[in-house]
Amino acid sequence: MPGLKALPQPLNADGKARRLGVEIELGGLPEAEVARLCAEVLGGDAVQQDSHVWAVRQSVIGDIAVYLDVFLRSATRTKLRDLALDLGREVVPVEIVTGPLDMGGLVQLDALREALRAAGALGSGAGFLFGFGVHFNVEVASEADADTVRPLLAYALIEDWLRSAHPIDEARRLLPFTDPYPTEFVRALIKAGPGATRAHVTDLYLAHTPSRNRGLDMLPLFAHFDPDRIARAIKDKTSARPTFHFRLPDCRIDEGDWSLAAEWQRWVLVEQVAGDSALLRRLSDAWEDDHGLLTLSRQSWAARAGRILQTAGIGRA
Repeated sequence: MPGLKALPQPLNADGKARRLGVEIELGGLPEAEVARLCAEVLGGDAVQQDSHVWAVRQSVIGDIAVYLDVFLRSATRTKLRDLALDLGREVVPVEIVTGPLDMGGLVQLDALREALRAAGALGSGAGFLFGFGVHFNVEVASEADADTVRPLLAYALIEDWLRSAHPIDEARRLLPFTDPYPTEFVRALIKAGPGATRAHVTDLYLAHTPSRNRGLDMLPLFAHFDPDRIARAIKDKTSARPTFHFRLPDCRIDEGDWSLAAEWQRWVLVEQVAGDSALLRRLSDAWEDDHGLLTLSRQSWAARAGRILQTAGIGRA
C-alpha cells in the first residue's frame, strides 16, 4: 500500500509482529450490503446474527463484524444525541470491526475501500452530523511502563498539531467522542515525565480525564493491566485489551485520495516521537513555555509543535 509505514518498534516483547485491530465507521450503505462486499472482496461467508448485526466468517484477514453502531445512545451531549437518533440510520454509522491484523492484513483491508466507495459508502464529510471515524487498536510493544507512558506523553504533546495539520470533520468536533485532552492533564503528564510509572500515569488519567471520549482512549489499556481499579473508577463500558485505542482519524471513504495508510501514519508519527528522548524533552519544555498559567488558545502551540517536529524531520502526518 503506497505510504504505509511500519511502526518504529515493530515487534512485541515475544519477538512477534505487533498487531492492530481496525474499526471503520461509514454511512450510505445498509449493514447487509457492507457485509456482502466484505465477503466479496476478502472472501469468507457473510452471516446475519441479529437484525442489525452481521459477521463475515473466515475471510483472508480473519473474522469481521459488521453492525449498526448504536454508541450514540450513550452520548452525553443530549441535544446532539437526540437529533442524531431522531434522524435514524442516516447518521448512525455502520461499523466494520476486524480482529488483530499485521501490516499485510491492513493492506488487504484497504483493498475493501474501493469496493465500498463504488457502492456508495459515505464518509465524515458527506453530511453535517455524520462524524464517522476510523479507530486503530494498536498492540502495546511490551508490558514495560515506558511502552505505555512514552506514547501517551508523545500523543498529548502533539495532539493539537495533529488536529491542526489535518483537521477532523466538524461533526466529529461537535460530537463528544474525540475530545482533546484537558490542558491540566498534559501539564501533569509533563511533570511526571517519560520515566513515570504506569500506575502513576493511570492515577493522573483518572483524576483529569476519566472518559472514553478522547482522541487517544487509554482506558482499555489501563483496564488490561488493572481491571478492578478501572471498573471501580469508570461507569462507561470498558473492554480491557493490551492496545492503544486511537480514535482520532476521520473516515473519508467516499474521497478518492483517502486511504487507511494516511490515517495510520498519524499513529506511526506518535510512536516516532515517543522513541526520541531528546525530542520528547524539547516538546515538553516548549509546551510549558508556551502555556504558562493560563491557556487561551491551542493554535499557537499547534504551530510551534509543528515547527519542532519539522526540524526533527518527522513533522508530516
